[in-house]
Amino acid sequence: MGNDSSGDRADGGGVQSVDRAISILEILSRRREAGVSEVAGEIGVHKSTAFRLLGALETRGLVEQAEDRGKYRLSFGIIRLAGGVAARLDLTQQSRPVCRRLAEEIGETVNLAVLRSHYAVNLDQVRGPSAVTTQNWVGQLTPLHATSSGKVLLAHLDGRHRARLIAAAGLEGYTPATITSAAVLEEQLEEALRRGYAVTVEELEIGLNAIAAPVRSHDGEIVAAVSASGPAYRLSQERMHGLAPVLTAGAEDISRRLGYTARS
Repeated sequence: MGNDSSGDRADGGGVQSVDRAISILEILSRRREAGVSEVAGEIGVHKSTAFRLLGALETRGLVEQAEDRGKYRLSFGIIRLAGGVAARLDLTQQSRPVCRRLAEEIGETVNLAVLRSHYAVNLDQVRGPSAVTTQNWVGQLTPLHATSSGKVLLAHLDGRHRARLIAAAGLEGYTPATITSAAVLEEQLEEALRRGYAVTVEELEIGLNAIAAPVRSHDGEIVAAVSASGPAYRLSQERMHGLAPVLTAGAEDISRRLGYTARS
């Protein structure tokens, strides 16, 4: 095992150090505990380098020394980092039974979407008995201004944050019905807040309509939107507004499953 300090100098403590730090976390995850010499041996570095990397991870609360000293293990800081993913997994798990029920009751495709940068990304999808499309929206980034879920997510942001996202994304026209005016979009977002749901009428694709309602986390924050979409000839504007109580009740059910309790 040679001294690798020249390698560290070459990359300026950059990518190589990051890769080694991640390897250490993986080692501790697999072995539960390991000493400096064991870590150094596994990642092929000098003990002083391993000690320095472990010290940096310890400072950030990602690893800690065991009681007998000399041994390191993962710390609770890992849970903090994993929290975002765990929250989304929990969101999908808690919403799935409700989305299935909504898809069956409404008969159309039901999606669950969250905000990612200046897009809405779909985490889950359930097809209803009337749905004939094979389009899978899971994992796809969709424009906020041209989707019902995106409008719901935008509507519940503070004005400054909303303006930033709209400026970053732009108001691209996907169909002749897409809203490309900031003023008109703002009016629709205000309407979505009043109604408790948002609709799109052939704004992303010609012949496709959708309606969405907000989902809240335990602390009342809007964390997702649940939507129903289908062909315009079947999911007309009139029918969407008629289905609004069903969809909003479903969104409230998911919110309760996430620990949200409405306050009067």
